[in-house]
Formats: sequence, C-alpha cells, structure tokens
Amino acid sequence: MQAEQIERLIKISKTKPLLPEVFVPWQEEPSENDIYLSEKLSSLYGDPLYDTLSRQQKLELGRHEVVQVMFSYAWSEGLFCLFMNRYILTLMPDSLEYRFLLRELIEEFRHQDMFTQAILRLGGEPVKPTAMHKFVGVFTARFMPSDAVFLSGLSVEVMADTYGTYLRKDPSVYKVLRKVSELYNIEEARHILFAKDYLSRFVSRAGFFRRSWYSYIVLLNIYFMRTLYVKKVIFERILFLP
Repeated sequence: MQAEQIERLIKISKTKPLLPEVFVPWQEEPSENDIYLSEKLSSLYGDPLYDTLSRQQKLELGRHEVVQVMFSYAWSEGLFCLFMNRYILTLMPDSLEYRFLLRELIEEFRHQDMFTQAILRLGGEPVKPTAMHKFVGVFTARFMPSDAVFLSGLSVEVMADTYGTYLRKDPSVYKVLRKVSELYNIEEARHILFAKDYLSRFVSRAGFFRRSWYSYIVLLNIYFMRTLYVKKVIFERILFLP
C-alpha cells in the first residue's frame, strides 16, 4: 500500500467513525416474519432432518447459531487483538504502520463490544470455549510465529465475512443483525487493504513447504471455528419446541 492510502484510511477512521451505538437500531424489535440466520448458513441446511423441523424450531436454531457464531468470532477477535498488541510493541509509535494498527485495534475492540451487545439483544446463551480451545487459542496468539497467527486471524475473518454477506443481503433477517453485519463489512474492508499488503510479505518469500504449511493453518482454523459453533447442546435446546 502507498503511504497516501494508509494516511487516508487513518483519517477516515478518525473523522468518520462508525459507532455501533448510533449505526445499529438496537431498539427495533424483530417482526413475526423476521429470521436470525439465512437458511443456507444453518448447520442442518441440506440435511433431510432440516425439513422435519417446524418453523419455530428453524427460527430458534438460527437464533442460537447466530449467537454462537458472533460469540466465537468476538472471542477469536480478542485473541487476534492480543497478537496485534504483541506485534505493535515491535514498532515505533510514530511509524505509519503503528498508527494504522492502533486505529484498527480501536475498531476491532468496538466490534467485539457490538457483537456482545447483539448477543444480549437476542437473549443469547452462548456455549463457552472448552479448556482445549482456550489453550490452543491463547498459545497461538502469544507464542506462535507472526505469519502463523496472522494467517489464523485472516482465516477467521474470511469465515466471518461469509456469514456477514448472507446476513447483510437477506432482507428477511432481523434488521439489527443486518446493520451489525453492514458496519462490520465497511470497517473490515478498510482493514483488508492493509492485510493484503501484510500477507504479501509472507507469501512472496515462502517456498513450497511454507506455503503448504499456510494451507494447513487455514484448514485447521476452519475446523477450530466449526467446533466452536456447531454444538450438540444447541440441537437439544430446539428438540422439544413446537
């Protein structure tokens, strides 16, 4: 990225902040026709079992799963911010990269607060990470090489962006969730410009084995996130609904 582009993104972050308290209509109640998760994102969609569920069961499955996805993403973002704080200590406060990452950290922390607020708005009961999830996540953020942690964070961002796209573009989704997704999409678009430049630093000098290792990191992170939000307890919650 050119220095002018980064300076422009820093200026936008300062002069045109997207505050969740203002951007998201938290007071708006869901209508009787609203859903919480696009059907294609449901863990059971495409399985014959899904067609046996009542509308209420499908609605509640979506509510529980979108809560779990937001919770898992916010938790993983906290881990990524832990890494970014570790990385930012290697930079000088007056450097362009430091100043940009500082703005990104501010926005990432706001995102975590926004997703937490959305979970509360939906009356969510997220399933907490296991001890193994916590160990792997914290160990990765604190001790793994920068390229491994960055690829891990980027993998989670790609998954979150997929969910966000469906939620944002589906008019039947509860408006609060659509606006949460919209805000997230706008600010992550600013971050991804810098992320692409950062990623090129690793990829440009990576040989066959390191690139293969990067692929495994992406696959392991997809599996890691899936185990955070596809939960037996969620299916049990909807089992006896009418």
